[in-house]
Amino acid sequence: MHNTRYAPNGMVCSVDHLASAAGVGALDRGGSAADAAIAANAVLAVVAPHMCGLGGDLFALVHDGTVTALNASGRAGSGADPARLRAEGHTRMPHLHDIRSVPVPGCVDGWLALHARHGRLPMAELLRPAIALARDGFPASPLLVPGARTAAARPGGGDFAPVHQAGDRVTRPGVARALQAVADGGRDGFYLGEFGQGLIELGAGEYTAADLAAPGAEWVEPLRVRAFGHDVWSMPPNSQGYLLLMSLAVLDGLDLPGSPRHPAWAHLLAEAARAAGHDRLDLLHEDAKDLLDPGEIARRRALVDPVRRSRLRAPSADGDTTYLCAVDGDGMGVSLIQSNASGFGGMLFEPRTGINLHNRGIGFSLRPGHPAEYGPGRRPPHTLAPALITRPGGGLRTVVGTMGGDAQPQILAQVITRLLRHGEEPGQALAAPRWRLGGGSGFDTWDAPDDAVVDLEEGTTWADGLTALGHPVRTLPYGSSFGHAHLIDVRPDGMLAGAADPRSLVGAAIGR
Repeated sequence: MHNTRYAPNGMVCSVDHLASAAGVGALDRGGSAADAAIAANAVLAVVAPHMCGLGGDLFALVHDGTVTALNASGRAGSGADPARLRAEGHTRMPHLHDIRSVPVPGCVDGWLALHARHGRLPMAELLRPAIALARDGFPASPLLVPGARTAAARPGGGDFAPVHQAGDRVTRPGVARALQAVADGGRDGFYLGEFGQGLIELGAGEYTAADLAAPGAEWVEPLRVRAFGHDVWSMPPNSQGYLLLMSLAVLDGLDLPGSPRHPAWAHLLAEAARAAGHDRLDLLHEDAKDLLDPGEIARRRALVDPVRRSRLRAPSADGDTTYLCAVDGDGMGVSLIQSNASGFGGMLFEPRTGINLHNRGIGFSLRPGHPAEYGPGRRPPHTLAPALITRPGGGLRTVVGTMGGDAQPQILAQVITRLLRHGEEPGQALAAPRWRLGGGSGFDTWDAPDDAVVDLEEGTTWADGLTALGHPVRTLPYGSSFGHAHLIDVRPDGMLAGAADPRSLVGAAIGR
């Protein structure tokens, strides 16, 4: 049994029913899919701080006749000093409790850029549901509870002290003020207001006022490949979206089994992911070019052995995110992903508003001269990789994405292959058990690509077959270790079919 929902005039899918409802409310009032995405994301910034928020980054793909891409990932502050970190003994960016792993958050800049180009309703109206929830309170979701006690113990994390069980009322007055500042004063109300002043104080030299005054979102050219008779689109660097597209392009030239239950199906998808990503640490940086050259795709496809796991030596030496999608009655589709990186992020809270700050700076390198080296004004490599699919004639087919750290392209490759190659319904494709290439933190899969264990979600049929093909495997419980993916599929007659991932527990696909 799967949880596909159908609707004729619009749909929003997200990890929380409160957010999906806010998005559909925007559609009901005449808003666009972009308006719906902003309204839903604003609610998630309040109710899902363990996944996303005003202190995080944002990427989006928009189909409005053509496909455009929005990069709202933040840049390191002017005080970024890699030599100082190396002198302190660091060989990689600090994971938690260190402001140097916090680029200037790009979320609000992303909302404003998306709204300026595609919005129909006033921004204040879109933010109203989120402001009310932050001010008056919302029920803690089951996914918020586990991290709330740790967050509450950190300086500035007092909003989460009341959270002991699902349903406990949480208020976030500082977040309500920050959202109201955006509604009243735009980006200056946020970046140059209470939040920005507190960030500069907390940074103690990491940021300047000029860092916060510079808009952090830009429209960029998306990447695409042809796979399974469709064009699949994702973000260019600094996103790792090329890994999804490379994997799908490799798979498109392989002889996949007719059923995803066959171990060879999981083997070929896992090997395509490894062929695409084994050298990501060396290749991915904000200025990377030509990552999807057809010759390079063919070379990597040749690395896949259909009957055994390959050795893929790199040339040199649990992530939390939220994804949502929206389609409106005019056919506009938005694929939006927004994240703190690790759970509540770096477990640092801006002291005036209590907004938790992301730690996307963990994607930087501390290797001297590396093209992704930590430094002033630089964007780190990003795991965020939303996707959008168009039909051969250019019409919108699907908006889809997932959380999952390094595993995002792997999860999406499985969902998209099930959808396009095997004709599964959205709910069926999302609910099916998954594999992922294991990494301890969710962000270190490619540290040793030949040693990566294939983690299998409970309920798969692949374990014995993958072991026989040379894969080290382990089985993990069904749940969020394998992402929260959501998608909306546009059928040829215009009917919408969508689903929220059952792993999200309180997610919802709501149509109109």
